[in-house]
Amino acid sequence: MPFTGHAHVRMARPSRDLAAAERFWVAGLGLTVLFRAEGGRKPGGHDLLMVGHPDASWHLELVHGGDHPMDPRPTDEDLLVLYLDGSVSEGLVERLLAHGGTRVVSPNPYWNEWGVTVEDPDGYRLVLCRRGWSNS
Repeated sequence: MPFTGHAHVRMARPSRDLAAAERFWVAGLGLTVLFRAEGGRKPGGHDLLMVGHPDASWHLELVHGGDHPMDPRPTDEDLLVLYLDGSVSEGLVERLLAHGGTRVVSPNPYWNEWGVTVEDPDGYRLVLCRRGWSNS
């Protein structure tokens, strides 16, 4: 099958603490746990958490442990941007903060003007953008 714009996208990242990441992404943002595996104590294994919306064409994979554990090394420009096409709910921002997020100022003034940036417990940045997305 050829690669098209309908291909499913997986964003994979290391995590220091999958329980903290799950609180942020599931209880905070409202994503669903799509899959989880615990294998970090077995040779070649690792713990895995996949979150997203069941009907979305993307999901976020978070990995911890294994034979070669990686610490997250996000930069200020490692962003997951959600285009909300409307206002950013203060209730949502408060829920993200209550579940381990940290509100930050972006070094890119565009994101400060058009959205809210929140770091997850691993330091990766989620931008809630009030603009809509259109590729036309």
